Amino acid sequence: MPFIQNILKYNSISIVGTAKNTGKTTCLNYVIKRLKEENVNFAVTSIGVDGEERDVLYQTPKPRITLCKNMIFITSEEDYANKEFPADILDVSKRTTPLGKLITARANGNGNVVLSGPSDSKWLSEVISGMEKYGVRLTLVDGALSRMSLASPAITDAMILCTGAACSAQLRELIQKTKFRCQLIELEKVENKIQEQLMPLENDLWQLNNKTNQWEKICNSVFTLEKESKNKLENLKTVYVSGAVTNNFIKILSTKKSQNTQLIIRDFTKLFVEPATFQKFVRRGGSIKVLQKPKLLAVCTNPVSPEGIRLNPTVLKEEMQVVLQVPVYDIKMVDSFLFTSEYTCPNK
Repeated sequence: MPFIQNILKYNSISIVGTAKNTGKTTCLNYVIKRLKEENVNFAVTSIGVDGEERDVLYQTPKPRITLCKNMIFITSEEDYANKEFPADILDVSKRTTPLGKLITARANGNGNVVLSGPSDSKWLSEVISGMEKYGVRLTLVDGALSRMSLASPAITDAMILCTGAACSAQLRELIQKTKFRCQLIELEKVENKIQEQLMPLENDLWQLNNKTNQWEKICNSVFTLEKESKNKLENLKTVYVSGAVTNNFIKILSTKKSQNTQLIIRDFTKLFVEPATFQKFVRRGGSIKVLQKPKLLAVCTNPVSPEGIRLNPTVLKEEMQVVLQVPVYDIKMVDSFLFTSEYTCPNK
């Protein structure tokens, strides 16, 4: 299948889940295995922490992140110390995370590791950019949409979305939830000139003054929006929110007397909106654009949930494919060998 060949077109790929236990780690292990077989030099890291032996919520066994000799990885000091293989340290960061400084290393053996990477988007971007000096062609980033973090998977060039029964036990509802998430990922990107103007603006709510063509600050954030500021929104045509955008804020924009408002956000992970609220805003002529947009390469489905729910894997994959405009894969159906026997690293 063209899955891995499509991945090789990009310098950075994030693998994210619509919820916990949707098969994200399984997908990551599959991609790692295939890239190793393709003899590709790549690196792997995470937003936050992943690769734990057991799920912290359900206490069920989780797939471990398995690395092979010569693979480059980035993780915290604490998790580096607990890896199951020897490694050569390539770099130690000056900045720290709650689990210590970040260690960039090359595996000198095979085994499992917990990944805990950069804690904000700027740092993650710097880590990805810095991999070139190690001969890395591609960086894989493990990150969940449900994880509260200042680091966004949207800064990567492309993305793989994992979804499944853990997100919803009802097939129709699961497909609709995934469709909406894909719709947000596919939000239109702003012009490069506007992106350059807005990227430096942080933690504030801004409006575009149509007379001066300058961006003016309205307030510190959508959470501190006061009555006076709400009145200002009545005449807004273009507004930029650098931080989180709440469902209530979209409702405010939807009830404005003046319609056709253009909302610009940093990326789709900043948008916490219900489908009905989103659709009402769009029906009233509103539009949402982003500063950063990854290419959605594929959706991977997991028909099983920790509660024991099992959807028909073939039906799930096929019906999801009909609704979505991207390739849909069930990783376990694609490579049954990886999941029916103990995986050992290729000899390449």
